[in-house]
Amino acid sequence: MPTGQMVWRIWGHGDPLVLIHGDFGSWTHWIRNIGPLSERFRVFAPDMPGYGDSDLPPEPWSPDSLAALLAGGLTSLLSAGQTYHVAGFSFGGIIAAHLAAQERGRIPKLVLLGPGGFGCPPGALPDLRRPAKDMTPQELAEVHRHNLAALMIADPTKADDLAVELQMSNARKARIRAGAIPSTDILVRALPRVRSRLYGIWGGRDAMTGDVRERERRLRQFQQDIDFRVIPDAGHWSPYEAADTVNAALVEMLSQT
Repeated sequence: MPTGQMVWRIWGHGDPLVLIHGDFGSWTHWIRNIGPLSERFRVFAPDMPGYGDSDLPPEPWSPDSLAALLAGGLTSLLSAGQTYHVAGFSFGGIIAAHLAAQERGRIPKLVLLGPGGFGCPPGALPDLRRPAKDMTPQELAEVHRHNLAALMIADPTKADDLAVELQMSNARKARIRAGAIPSTDILVRALPRVRSRLYGIWGGRDAMTGDVRERERRLRQFQQDIDFRVIPDAGHWSPYEAADTVNAALVEMLSQT
């Protein structure tokens, strides 16, 4: 990074797998996936520039420029020409697609987990609560718990204390915002330049997605035989809420020949 540092966390051994988190996030979006996946892969989980413990990206930033910074980091972490798989969650899926477009043949497989960027009408978003400066820590935690259950997690019982703690920490550290980017068609405009094998994993009750099958239809325009899986009872943050199912799917997808 020209003017700062990007933090990477690395676990395990095997084929490299890069996990890219979503907006208002950090590497902890993958907290329930890293352990199981690192038994099969060498897992690289960055805090994207402007998130978590990484420094801000140079202005003006874009999905393409964030992807270029990730590519630069991987150049120093991997041997020359070494291939690696990528999985991107939410806004991270948009960044992952731009990374794959830049890296071309270096990324054999690209897994998208619930990103926007399709130019599709969004689902009707639920009412969210706003934190206030005069709230007690407990009141603030309950605001985040409510918002997680409304927007990110379909089963309210799974908006547990760990999820709330991660959400509060990530929101506090996030210094850039995806804003309107996920509502554009920026992902599908990048896909014609992608040479990776595509995969999709979506929560069937994803509050940020209107028609999940419309996402599938659009991806099939690029790869007709895409392996696209819907987890019926999961919400947007499926890597957390349905970790066992997502982990099994990722291992199966990335192990296919």
